[in-house]
Amino acid sequence: MNLDDKSIKQLRRLILFTIVILIALWNYAIIFEWIGVAFGIVFPFLLGGGIAFILNVPMTFLEKKIFRNRWMKEKKAAKRLARPVSLVLTIAIVVGVIVLVMFVVIPELTKTILSLGHTIRVYVPQVQEFWDDFFVDNKEVSRWLDSLNLDVDRLLDKAVAFFQNGAGDVLNSTMSAITSIVSGVATFVIAFVFACYVLLQKEKLRVQIQKVMYAFLPEERVQWCLEVCALTFKSFSSFLTGQCVEALILGTMFFVVMSIINMPYALLVGVLIAFTALIPIFGAFIGCIVGAFLILMVDPLKALIFVIMFLILQQIEGNFIYPKVVGSSVGLPSIWVLAAVTIGGSLMGIVGMLIFIPIVSVVYTLFRASVYKHLRLKNRDLRTGEMKEGEGKTK
Repeated sequence: MNLDDKSIKQLRRLILFTIVILIALWNYAIIFEWIGVAFGIVFPFLLGGGIAFILNVPMTFLEKKIFRNRWMKEKKAAKRLARPVSLVLTIAIVVGVIVLVMFVVIPELTKTILSLGHTIRVYVPQVQEFWDDFFVDNKEVSRWLDSLNLDVDRLLDKAVAFFQNGAGDVLNSTMSAITSIVSGVATFVIAFVFACYVLLQKEKLRVQIQKVMYAFLPEERVQWCLEVCALTFKSFSSFLTGQCVEALILGTMFFVVMSIINMPYALLVGVLIAFTALIPIFGAFIGCIVGAFLILMVDPLKALIFVIMFLILQQIEGNFIYPKVVGSSVGLPSIWVLAAVTIGGSLMGIVGMLIFIPIVSVVYTLFRASVYKHLRLKNRDLRTGEMKEGEGKTK
């Protein structure tokens, strides 16, 4: 069998690829270690890219609404200041929302915890009285305790040894925690600065990436990659916008209903549920637990009413509002929204819930386009998949 130069090159590449795969499988532990080191190096930049993507949505909105009207377009200074001013306003809005939530939630939680401490102090004497009545005055319990032959001195020695050894562990844990906090802060600062650079020069970066792709890839492949990237950007942006709108609607619903039925902490619970509802579908349950705990300290009956109210509003939100607002914003049917959240939460937790809906939306759109393309080639109806009238049943 005679092989031309092209076949020989492909065979060499295949052999080299096979050798690389075998070496990687043989030394998989080292490979995973290298991957971990590389991920640690690029993680600040990946985090910065995520921050830039999130901030880009409100920043683009502000830039279009404020600096792209007819009057602003004629001002050269406005053109130069449009991007930095929009970025500063976006950061200020995000920080303001976070600070507002903290100032609303944290004082009320502190007040509730202090109230809980007062309640515990009230119940401690009652527990002591029960203890004395049950253990001291009960002769059978006293004889059972005596039969255990507890060596108090030995128990005290073990307790002292435990605390002596534990002191070192606590110190080591404290140092590890401080190191982790400093490292996390440094990583976030690097990521935030990188995100600001990306947002300020996003058009230039896009052109540079296109140049690299056109230089090393076929034009058809580059066009396909650009279309997928545009679809991914649209899906993630629409999902982020829809998720924020849905959280605002749900928080407003709780505030209005709780105010109507005269429930305590209406504003606090509304803000808390709106904030936690940013986690798809299941996030509101976190707000429900905290809200029920807060109301329980005031009135246990109202806490029960709140839980019932939450279940009713959650059913309305989960079956009508969320699939319509978020599902329609990403072009994904309701059943696939629920499937994406469930699968993402099982694989990656909260982060998976947040990113799997737009990812599934992109895959769904691409797969649907491929299915429609093949149906057209086979001259079949796009709605039912059946053969069109006038055509044979077999192709």
